[in-house]
Amino acid sequence: MKTEPPHSPPWQVLELVSHHLDPETLATAACVSKSWSISMSSDHLWQPFCSSTYPSLSNLAAAAAGGGGVPYCKLFSLGRAAEIRRLQKPPKPHLSIHDLIFAIDVVQNSNDRLATVIKPGDQLKLDRNGVFRFDIDVEGDDKTAAFEAVDSLRIIWNVVLKGFEGVFTMMDCKGKGSFVLGLEGWFSKELPAAAGGCCCSGGGGGASGLVADLRLGMRESEGKVVVEKVSVGVLSIVSWRYVCVDDALRYLQHFLLPCG
Repeated sequence: MKTEPPHSPPWQVLELVSHHLDPETLATAACVSKSWSISMSSDHLWQPFCSSTYPSLSNLAAAAAGGGGVPYCKLFSLGRAAEIRRLQKPPKPHLSIHDLIFAIDVVQNSNDRLATVIKPGDQLKLDRNGVFRFDIDVEGDDKTAAFEAVDSLRIIWNVVLKGFEGVFTMMDCKGKGSFVLGLEGWFSKELPAAAGGCCCSGGGGGASGLVADLRLGMRESEGKVVVEKVSVGVLSIVSWRYVCVDDALRYLQHFLLPCG
Protein backbone atom coordinates (compact mmCIF):
# COMPACT_ATOMS: atom_id res chain seq x y z
CA MET A 1 0.00 0.00 0.00
CA LYS A 2 1.43 3.34 -1.05
CA THR A 3 1.88 5.83 1.77
CA GLU A 4 1.53 9.54 1.30
CA PRO A 5 4.48 11.74 2.33
CA PRO A 6 3.81 13.67 5.54
CA HIS A 7 2.46 17.17 5.05
CA SER A 8 3.59 20.23 6.95
CA PRO A 9 1.02 21.42 9.44
CA PRO A 10 -1.06 24.35 8.22
CA TRP A 11 0.21 27.77 9.18
CA GLN A 12 -2.78 28.25 11.51
CA VAL A 13 -1.54 25.35 13.62
CA LEU A 14 1.98 26.74 13.68
CA GLU A 15 0.62 30.10 14.73
CA LEU A 16 -1.41 28.52 17.52
CA VAL A 17 1.47 26.39 18.83
CA SER A 18 4.13 29.09 18.56
CA HIS A 19 2.52 31.20 21.29
CA HIS A 20 3.22 28.42 23.81
CA LEU A 21 6.92 27.98 23.02
CA ASP A 22 9.89 29.33 24.93
CA PRO A 23 12.70 31.23 23.13
CA GLU A 24 14.99 28.19 22.82
CA THR A 25 12.23 26.06 21.25
CA LEU A 26 11.18 28.90 18.94
CA ALA A 27 14.77 29.25 17.71
CA THR A 28 15.02 25.50 17.11
CA ALA A 29 11.68 25.39 15.27
CA ALA A 30 12.79 28.26 13.03
CA CYS A 31 15.50 25.99 11.63
CA VAL A 32 13.06 23.34 10.34
CA SER A 33 12.18 24.98 7.05
CA LYS A 34 11.79 28.33 5.38
CA SER A 35 8.07 28.53 6.14
CA TRP A 36 8.69 27.62 9.79
CA SER A 37 11.46 30.19 9.98
CA ILE A 38 9.08 32.92 8.82
CA SER A 39 6.40 31.84 11.30
CA MET A 40 8.70 31.37 14.28
CA SER A 41 10.64 34.60 13.72
CA SER A 42 7.66 36.93 13.80
CA ASP A 43 8.11 40.09 15.83
CA HIS A 44 4.84 39.55 17.73
CA LEU A 45 6.32 36.32 19.16
CA TRP A 46 9.73 37.68 20.07
CA GLN A 47 8.84 41.19 21.22
CA PRO A 48 7.51 40.06 24.66
CA PHE A 49 10.62 37.94 25.28
CA CYS A 50 12.95 40.75 24.23
CA SER A 51 11.10 43.42 26.23
CA SER A 52 11.05 41.39 29.44
CA THR A 53 14.59 39.96 29.24
CA TYR A 54 16.57 42.67 27.41
CA PRO A 55 14.48 45.87 27.64
CA SER A 56 17.28 48.16 26.47
CA LEU A 57 17.66 46.13 23.26
CA SER A 58 13.91 46.16 22.80
CA ASN A 59 14.03 49.96 22.89
CA LEU A 60 16.65 49.85 20.14
CA ALA A 61 14.17 48.11 17.88
CA ALA A 62 11.69 50.94 18.36
CA ALA A 63 14.38 53.58 17.81
CA ALA A 64 15.52 51.89 14.59
CA ALA A 65 12.01 51.44 13.24
CA GLY A 66 12.38 54.47 10.99
CA GLY A 67 15.26 52.78 9.21
CA GLY A 68 13.48 49.51 8.57
CA GLY A 69 13.76 48.16 12.10
CA VAL A 70 15.66 45.24 13.57
CA PRO A 71 13.84 41.91 14.09
CA TYR A 72 13.19 41.16 17.74
CA CYS A 73 14.45 37.61 17.28
CA LYS A 74 17.83 39.00 16.21
CA LEU A 75 17.95 41.41 19.15
CA PHE A 76 17.10 38.58 21.55
CA SER A 77 19.87 36.47 20.02
CA LEU A 78 22.38 39.32 20.43
CA GLY A 79 21.30 39.83 24.03
CA ARG A 80 21.60 36.14 24.88
CA ALA A 81 25.06 35.91 23.28
CA ALA A 82 26.24 38.95 25.25
CA GLU A 83 24.82 37.49 28.47
CA ILE A 84 26.64 34.19 27.93
CA ARG A 85 29.94 35.99 27.27
CA ARG A 86 29.50 38.13 30.36
CA LEU A 87 28.83 35.13 32.60
CA GLN A 88 31.73 33.11 31.25
CA LYS A 89 34.69 32.90 33.57
CA PRO A 90 37.82 34.42 32.00
CA PRO A 91 40.57 31.94 31.17
CA LYS A 92 43.31 31.37 33.68
CA PRO A 93 46.33 33.60 33.03
CA HIS A 94 49.35 32.07 31.32
CA LEU A 95 51.54 33.79 33.88
CA SER A 96 52.00 32.89 37.52
CA ILE A 97 53.12 35.28 40.22
CA HIS A 98 56.10 32.91 40.60
CA ASP A 99 57.16 33.83 37.04
CA LEU A 100 57.73 37.46 37.99
CA ILE A 101 60.40 39.55 39.69
CA PHE A 102 59.59 42.97 41.15
CA ALA A 103 62.39 45.52 40.76
CA ILE A 104 61.88 48.82 42.59
CA ASP A 105 64.35 51.72 42.61
CA VAL A 106 64.24 54.82 44.77
CA VAL A 107 66.54 57.45 43.27
CA GLN A 108 67.33 60.97 44.44
CA ASN A 109 68.34 63.86 42.18
CA SER A 110 68.18 61.53 39.15
CA ASN A 111 71.49 59.83 39.97
CA ASP A 112 71.84 58.90 43.65
CA ARG A 113 70.36 55.45 44.29
CA LEU A 114 68.84 55.41 47.76
CA ALA A 115 67.26 51.96 47.69
CA THR A 116 66.82 49.06 45.30
CA VAL A 117 64.41 46.25 46.07
CA ILE A 118 64.54 43.04 44.05
CA LYS A 119 61.81 40.58 45.05
CA PRO A 120 61.05 37.31 43.23
CA GLY A 121 57.38 36.53 42.99
CA ASP A 122 57.69 33.27 44.88
CA GLN A 123 58.86 35.28 47.91
CA LEU A 124 55.87 37.63 47.89
CA LYS A 125 53.16 37.14 50.47
CA LEU A 126 49.73 37.08 48.80
CA ASP A 127 47.09 39.41 50.16
CA ARG A 128 44.40 37.56 52.10
CA ASN A 129 41.72 39.16 49.90
CA GLY A 130 43.33 37.80 46.74
CA VAL A 131 44.13 41.21 45.30
CA PHE A 132 47.29 42.29 43.47
CA ARG A 133 48.84 44.18 46.36
CA PHE A 134 52.08 43.31 48.12
CA ASP A 135 54.02 44.60 51.11
CA ILE A 136 57.79 44.21 50.75
CA ASP A 137 60.26 44.77 53.57
CA VAL A 138 63.41 46.66 52.64
CA GLU A 139 66.27 44.55 53.92
CA GLY A 140 70.06 44.66 54.11
CA ASP A 141 72.03 47.78 53.30
CA ASP A 142 69.07 49.38 51.55
CA LYS A 143 67.23 49.68 54.86
CA THR A 144 69.71 52.33 56.00
CA ALA A 145 69.24 54.43 52.88
CA ALA A 146 68.14 57.90 53.90
CA PHE A 147 67.15 61.14 52.20
CA GLU A 148 66.13 64.63 53.17
CA ALA A 149 63.78 65.88 50.46
CA VAL A 150 60.88 63.70 49.37
CA ASP A 151 60.10 65.94 46.41
CA SER A 152 63.47 65.13 44.85
CA LEU A 153 62.71 61.41 44.52
CA ARG A 154 62.24 59.34 41.42
CA ILE A 155 60.32 56.07 41.90
CA ILE A 156 60.65 53.26 39.34
CA TRP A 157 58.82 49.92 39.47
CA ASN A 158 59.56 47.30 36.83
CA VAL A 159 58.01 43.84 36.57
CA VAL A 160 60.50 41.42 35.04
CA LEU A 161 59.75 37.99 33.60
CA LYS A 162 62.07 35.39 35.07
CA GLY A 163 65.02 34.69 32.83
CA PHE A 164 64.90 38.37 31.81
CA GLU A 165 62.77 37.48 28.79
CA GLY A 166 60.54 40.49 29.23
CA VAL A 167 60.12 43.65 31.30
CA PHE A 168 57.21 46.01 31.83
CA THR A 169 57.49 49.38 33.56
CA MET A 170 54.57 49.80 35.92
CA MET A 171 55.66 53.20 37.21
CA ASP A 172 58.27 55.89 36.66
CA CYS A 173 57.31 58.88 38.79
CA LYS A 174 59.22 61.96 39.87
CA GLY A 175 58.56 64.36 42.69
CA LYS A 176 56.60 64.27 45.89
CA GLY A 177 53.83 61.72 46.26
CA SER A 178 50.69 61.98 48.39
CA PHE A 179 51.17 61.49 52.11
CA VAL A 180 48.73 58.97 53.63
CA LEU A 181 48.96 57.54 57.17
CA GLY A 182 52.74 57.64 57.33
CA LEU A 183 53.15 56.32 53.82
CA GLU A 184 54.43 58.39 50.93
CA GLY A 185 52.39 57.21 47.97
CA TRP A 186 52.61 57.51 44.19
CA PHE A 187 50.17 56.63 41.43
CA SER A 188 51.33 55.98 37.89
CA LYS A 189 49.69 57.45 34.85
CA GLU A 190 46.94 55.24 33.49
CA LEU A 191 48.59 52.09 32.20
CA PRO A 192 48.45 51.37 28.45
CA ALA A 193 45.75 49.09 27.14
CA ALA A 194 46.53 45.65 25.82
CA ALA A 195 44.51 46.50 22.72
CA GLY A 196 43.17 43.75 20.50
CA GLY A 197 44.28 41.01 22.88
CA CYS A 198 47.70 40.83 21.24
CA CYS A 199 50.83 40.58 23.32
CA CYS A 200 52.59 43.10 21.10
CA SER A 201 49.86 45.73 21.26
CA GLY A 202 50.77 47.41 24.52
CA GLY A 203 52.31 50.46 22.91
CA GLY A 204 49.44 51.03 20.53
CA GLY A 205 47.69 53.69 22.58
CA GLY A 206 44.42 53.55 24.40
CA ALA A 207 43.84 53.10 28.10
CA SER A 208 43.43 50.15 30.42
CA GLY A 209 41.46 51.64 33.30
CA LEU A 210 44.35 50.58 35.57
CA VAL A 211 47.01 52.45 37.53
CA ALA A 212 50.01 51.22 39.49
CA ASP A 213 50.23 52.19 43.15
CA LEU A 214 53.44 52.37 45.18
CA ARG A 215 53.89 53.48 48.78
CA LEU A 216 57.00 53.86 50.88
CA GLY A 217 56.86 53.07 54.57
CA MET A 218 59.33 55.40 56.25
CA ARG A 219 60.63 56.55 59.60
CA GLU A 220 62.84 59.38 60.76
CA SER A 221 66.40 58.64 61.80
CA GLU A 222 68.86 61.35 62.84
CA GLY A 223 67.02 64.03 60.95
CA LYS A 224 66.68 61.97 57.77
CA VAL A 225 63.95 59.72 56.41
CA VAL A 226 64.66 55.99 56.12
CA VAL A 227 62.76 53.59 53.81
CA GLU A 228 61.64 50.51 55.71
CA LYS A 229 58.89 49.04 53.55
CA VAL A 230 57.55 49.23 50.02
CA SER A 231 53.93 48.47 49.13
CA VAL A 232 52.91 47.99 45.50
CA GLY A 233 49.66 47.14 43.75
CA VAL A 234 47.41 47.68 40.75
CA LEU A 235 44.12 49.57 41.06
CA SER A 236 41.09 49.96 38.83
CA ILE A 237 40.34 53.64 38.27
CA VAL A 238 36.66 52.75 37.86
CA SER A 239 36.19 51.40 41.38
CA TRP A 240 39.49 52.56 42.96
CA ARG A 241 39.92 49.07 44.33
CA TYR A 242 42.86 46.75 43.87
CA VAL A 243 42.29 44.24 41.07
CA CYS A 244 42.53 40.53 41.76
CA VAL A 245 45.79 38.67 41.14
CA ASP A 246 44.49 36.80 38.08
CA ASP A 247 43.22 40.01 36.43
CA ALA A 248 46.60 41.69 36.92
CA LEU A 249 48.44 38.64 35.57
CA ARG A 250 46.16 38.51 32.52
CA TYR A 251 47.04 42.17 31.89
CA LEU A 252 50.78 41.71 32.38
CA GLN A 253 51.00 38.66 30.12
CA HIS A 254 50.15 40.85 27.11
CA PHE A 255 53.42 42.72 27.64
CA LEU A 256 55.69 40.02 29.04
CA LEU A 257 54.87 36.94 26.98
CA PRO A 258 55.67 36.65 23.28
CA CYS A 259 52.83 36.64 20.76
CA GLY A 260 51.79 33.25 19.53
